[in-house]
Amino acid sequence: MNTAISARIPDILARELNQVAKETERPKSFLIKKALESYLEEMADLQIASDRLRNSKDEIISSRELRKHLGL
Repeated sequence: MNTAISARIPDILARELNQVAKETERPKSFLIKKALESYLEEMADLQIASDRLRNSKDEIISSRELRKHLGL
């Protein structure tokens, strides 16, 4: 199932979207979907990293220890 949404974007961004859609021969909706998927994935990764950074129980090791652990 798909859900229709609407959003207001700056004219310059709309022109860039139109240009990329034309160059790639892809619908704008496809490009927006892919961009949103990528953004949401990045935000999820950022949240995980932020949560781990704030976790006082998460062990902190030096870069030297990390390289040794990885065999580098």
